Amino acid sequence: MPTDLTGSPTRGNAGLVDILDRVLDKGLVVAGDIKVSLAEVELLTIRIRLMICSIDKAEEIGLDWWKYDRHLSPGGEQGKLLQENLELRERLRLLERRVASLTRTTGRRRRFRAPSKE
Repeated sequence: MPTDLTGSPTRGNAGLVDILDRVLDKGLVVAGDIKVSLAEVELLTIRIRLMICSIDKAEEIGLDWWKYDRHLSPGGEQGKLLQENLELRERLRLLERRVASLTRTTGRRRRFRAPSKE
């Protein structure tokens, strides 16, 4: 970083730092569309949306996709999946017990029924 004789940053760099600080604080959006056509027939459309801001600003406006992207935060997602897996196993175990209980109850009723008189 260039400095003047006193060791302070030069004006140009201070301006760049101010601009970067402002962009990260407020955010910057760049949007555009690219369309490829041949003989009035649209062949390809590319929509470009770029947003530059700080993480705090992104969370403030509801953009927090990186928290749930398994490639960016595998520990958090694996922990959630493990917890869900444990809960589902417990529910399955309880359902299997209920089915077994109902099966035993139904089996007892059938054994003690009197034969039909047909």
